[in-house]
Amino acid sequence: MKVGVARETAPGERRVALVPEVIGKLIAGGHEVLVEQGAGDGAAIPDGAYVEAGARSVSTDELYGEADVVLRVQKPSEAEVGRLRKGQAVVGFLQPLIDPGGAQRLAERGATAISLDMLPRTLSRAQTMDALSSQANVGGYKAVLIACNAFGRYFPLLTTAAGTAKPANVLVLGIGVAGLQAIATARRLGAVVRAYDVRSETREQAESLGGQFLVLKSVSDASGSGGYARELSAEERAAQQEELNGHIAGMDVVITTAQVPGRRPPVLVTEAAVRAMKPGSVIVDMAASALGGNVELSKADEVVVTDNGVTIHAPTNLPATMPAGASNFYARNISALLLHFLKDGTLNVDLSDEITAGTVVTHEGAVVHEQVKKLLQPAGESSESSAGTPPAAGTPPAAGRPPAPDAPGAPTSSSPTPASGRGAASAPGGAR
Repeated sequence: MKVGVARETAPGERRVALVPEVIGKLIAGGHEVLVEQGAGDGAAIPDGAYVEAGARSVSTDELYGEADVVLRVQKPSEAEVGRLRKGQAVVGFLQPLIDPGGAQRLAERGATAISLDMLPRTLSRAQTMDALSSQANVGGYKAVLIACNAFGRYFPLLTTAAGTAKPANVLVLGIGVAGLQAIATARRLGAVVRAYDVRSETREQAESLGGQFLVLKSVSDASGSGGYARELSAEERAAQQEELNGHIAGMDVVITTAQVPGRRPPVLVTEAAVRAMKPGSVIVDMAASALGGNVELSKADEVVVTDNGVTIHAPTNLPATMPAGASNFYARNISALLLHFLKDGTLNVDLSDEITAGTVVTHEGAVVHEQVKKLLQPAGESSESSAGTPPAAGTPPAAGRPPAPDAPGAPTSSSPTPASGRGAASAPGGAR
């Protein structure tokens, strides 16, 4: 089989789907690897490195004309979808729950679409394929570095002849993969770290990394199924927010990680909480997107400095800011998933397999993933009916759908939940 590696075209995306170190496994399995020219430039991997690893460096036309399966990070653009051939497969973060119309267009092209962000991540055999967790690790690490750089003071306790610097007080909201890595990184830098999550079972995870678990008297345990958080009632949310605001006010750095794909993230840090923080304090909103963020005053991909001197960073794609490290992890995830599909030199789409059924969105000209099919149905149509006209590009998913796997927690919940992670069962670095 010919495996293609596409050059990413999404703005700001610097990662690449495969790195030279991983290509050898595919070649050893009898597969040919084609890499689009310039695919690794953003991650500082020259075309020659791929050639030395045994791949062929090809043009865009050659890639889409020859490859049986195209590996990528972000979903393909309209132009790239138009290049796909009938029967060709595309693998990456395709985001079908956010853009079901894009899935419909892939089906119309006759492509087999395999989405890494739909992986059933509670399966132990899927751990090596879990790109959401590996990229969340990168994000949690980088969020702390951004905060440290913006803080303007020391993170650790420091005693010198010129005086003593107190350690920074850091609060991490959401103890999932990203949150755990943020806790670990801030502790390594010497900060005093507190962490909060509505799921009581995350306490041990936070404390094992040196963090102090913040216990709110106003909210009882809100653990849900699969290690995710349940939705809080309106009364619980209000009580939680009031008590949380008091803790936020005393922090030097706050890092938030709660996401619900396709919807506005829950607001965890209100404007009032920001106004109560000390001048020079820093917030990093890891959930920031065009839909909003965990911080009421954050603006996606902008740095906001409030009137009272609080700096709010709202990066929307932190893994892309560490392209070499993030690509190394991602390449191992996507190659593991690809090898799961490859049988006797061909792509075997066995929808009776849990991993296959969870990740395959389109196949043989149709949308086959049940969640995506429901999103494509016209309002009022029963779930047994066939998919209808897809919504216009950018239309949010229909209300009532469950959250995507990279956003543990119930839709519309304002409770902190892990961002892009398996929940409390995961540990920094992707180890289980």
